[in-house]
Amino acid sequence: MLEPTWKLQDLHQQADVLDGKKGPSILLMNARYLHSTLKQWLQGNIWIEGERIVYAGPDMPKNLEGTEVVEMSGKTLVPGYIEPHVHPFQLYNAVTFADFAAQTGTTTMLCDNLTFYLNMKNDTAFHLLDELKKLPFTFYWWVRLDSQTQMIREHNLFSGHALKEWGKRPDVLMAGELTSWLRLVDGDDQLLYWLQLASTYGKKIEGHLPGASEKTLAKMKLFGIDGDHESMTFDEVKRRLLHGYDVTLRYSSIRPDLPDILRDIVAEQWTAYDHLMLTTDGSMPHFHVDGLMDKCIRVALEAGVPPIEAYQMASYNTARYYNLDKYQGFIATGRLANINVLEDEFHPTPVSVLSKGQWLKRDNKQVRSLNDFSLNDYHQPLTLDFDLTEDDFQFSMPFGIEMVNDVITKPYSINLHVNEGDLEKGHDECFLVLVDRYGKWRVNTMLKGFATHLDGFASSYSITGDIILIGKNTTSMMRAFREVRTMQGGIVVVEGNEVIEKMELKLDGIMSDKSMDDLIVEEARIVNAVKERGYKHGDLIYTLLFLQATHLPYIRITQRGIFDVMKKQVLFPSVMR
Repeated sequence: MLEPTWKLQDLHQQADVLDGKKGPSILLMNARYLHSTLKQWLQGNIWIEGERIVYAGPDMPKNLEGTEVVEMSGKTLVPGYIEPHVHPFQLYNAVTFADFAAQTGTTTMLCDNLTFYLNMKNDTAFHLLDELKKLPFTFYWWVRLDSQTQMIREHNLFSGHALKEWGKRPDVLMAGELTSWLRLVDGDDQLLYWLQLASTYGKKIEGHLPGASEKTLAKMKLFGIDGDHESMTFDEVKRRLLHGYDVTLRYSSIRPDLPDILRDIVAEQWTAYDHLMLTTDGSMPHFHVDGLMDKCIRVALEAGVPPIEAYQMASYNTARYYNLDKYQGFIATGRLANINVLEDEFHPTPVSVLSKGQWLKRDNKQVRSLNDFSLNDYHQPLTLDFDLTEDDFQFSMPFGIEMVNDVITKPYSINLHVNEGDLEKGHDECFLVLVDRYGKWRVNTMLKGFATHLDGFASSYSITGDIILIGKNTTSMMRAFREVRTMQGGIVVVEGNEVIEKMELKLDGIMSDKSMDDLIVEEARIVNAVKERGYKHGDLIYTLLFLQATHLPYIRITQRGIFDVMKKQVLFPSVMR
């Protein structure tokens, strides 16, 4: 349960507004607004005191002294949008992403805590979470149960003790996403106990069940999983609903399934939208050039979803699922004043945005930025206090990793002579090295299907924050590494000995401190530079992220070495430097 939001003094002031003893902070007059439980458009007046709606209905306040009166005739008001599945480290950080999101109407986000696990102690993370509460934006959080990869020190990071510390926090609403669900299938009682423990803390359990059979879905439900966001088809959505899951429909840079799913739902003439939610699932910056949750709503409207249901999926349904409807997702008495002002229900990008009773956007202009909140005291620049030598570029494995698409990989037999440090251009095989960010170990192999003319590439952006090196020329790869070291984190493209493009990631080596608008431009330059050198897949940054991801088939490069996902074993261990 969430802690009470308002002090006794606040409650008395709110009651005084109702009694006419003082005027509300803001009056939204003659508003056409969505009532989330009636599922109707109502006409009325919305009284706001501080960050809370104290009345929504036909009446006018008796006292308007000091009140900002805003005429809403001709506008349509809906609850602030809620993003239920955010990875706030996809080059951007939680604050810069929130600042961008708010301008598109998303004023609440449920965020992954993986970066905290990997980069800071819990006390520091909790202090940051408490400071973020002071912003006119609402952050909620997950607690991770696994790393998505094979880490050398995973058991030290993901533990029952850590789960208990995070589970006690009222702003942590969910445990997951459970990318390690196959461990449950294999009988992992420790993980099963963690699920039960999270449930005792009142947390929802989010699955990660792509392609799961009906029997598996049933079993995972027995084990405690409440919801899932991995449906790729209408049939998969229906199957999850059949077994009592709440289903989050995804529209992301790596899985843009939403239009097809919704068209099928409409074609089936469904009326049961109450257990459906929408998410962009940690999309990369470029995907958000035309919005966030407003973008998902737009897709829903274009697919023929009734407007009220489209807005419910982006607000009230999520609030109710996470037991937030007392505070969120609802324009009604007692809720947070998170309100989007629209031209009409067919244009989901708001012209004005209220968040916790504060205007963040007025008449299509940003009037309040969140970016003055600095994360530099919490996320440090990456310090690489070591250098690479020719000895670090030894390649003797009989097979490498071949990219099937952006994220799926398989093993392939290496037929090239690879020990001279320079590969011919034209074919699609490159050197691949994963280097410990502390310089203690490395993993060397070949990567097929990434690029054809790429000399050197380096990235500190990865699941674990370790350094990924890719290229045709080991000297250029070393040059790219040194540039990342100089920048204290980032992504670098090198041609010969010249840096062609670079992106600074000054927060733990995985996140930028720049605005989303700037970051979208920088990402595009990096991606275009690599595409010009033969990258042919859809999402370069996701490729970097998922090279280590052992919840995806079939073979991955990890801290422990080259890992066979299906056999669950290390094929070639990492080498100490």
